[in-house]
Amino acid sequence: MTVELEVICVGNELLIGKTMNTNANWLGKQATNLGTNVKRITVVQDSVNEIATTICEALLRKPQFIITTGGLGPTFDDKTLEGIAKALNRKLEINQKALAMVKEKCEEYAKKRQLSTTIEMTAPRVKMAKLPEKTEPIKNPIGTAPGVRVDVQGLVLFALPGVPLEMEAIFIETITPLLKQAVGDEVFCERSMFVDKMIESNLSPLIDKVMSDNKSVYIKSHVCGEFLKSHSIRVENKPHIEIHLTITAEEKEKSAEKLLKTMKELASLVEANGGLAIFEE
Repeated sequence: MTVELEVICVGNELLIGKTMNTNANWLGKQATNLGTNVKRITVVQDSVNEIATTICEALLRKPQFIITTGGLGPTFDDKTLEGIAKALNRKLEINQKALAMVKEKCEEYAKKRQLSTTIEMTAPRVKMAKLPEKTEPIKNPIGTAPGVRVDVQGLVLFALPGVPLEMEAIFIETITPLLKQAVGDEVFCERSMFVDKMIESNLSPLIDKVMSDNKSVYIKSHVCGEFLKSHSIRVENKPHIEIHLTITAEEKEKSAEKLLKTMKELASLVEANGGLAIFEE
């Protein structure tokens, strides 16, 4: 059974272009490599209503997993947990386990800086421990704000910090084993080849035919020559279309063989129609 996953990234800075959304890129790649089907990545404002609405929409689509990033910190614009609470119609409450995690991290930081380890649990610190009821805090190995796990309607929702190193650490330690268990023996394989001397519109029907012959393989073309030219890089001797082939199946060796067979079939058609096919080393 295909394991479906959605990602919701929270942050005005992502929408206005101040911060590049590297979390979406990293999560998409990691989750795909683990064998899950990433169905959707959404970016929303630091707004309780926007977060809640987006989560409700995702719940209606019933993926097995939803991951949010950002909005767990101590500042006024960190509103993800409020949004989750509103979406699930649950109260926000101080979670004692989360509060202990926050206090422990504050003490660690103070000790490293040779400051007093008598920590005052100020309102911003307590805020990071206010979770929707019936949720489980997740230890943050790097930062202060705990992650959160919510089991709801037969799926699992994870709320992760927006700081990339913190998000990645929690994902690797906590979510990766769960995704592996859910996916089982499914593995994701990918390969690339390149095509020169052929425009994409002429290549398209060849891709359609090969995909029809190889139902389990997904093929996507990416024009790369124009992108390189826009960055003033010489591309006269470079192939200008990348063909990316992917497959998710149970046996890695057979999947790799299937990709190679599909690549060879497409390469043969490309060269029969005047193009040049170049395999990635």
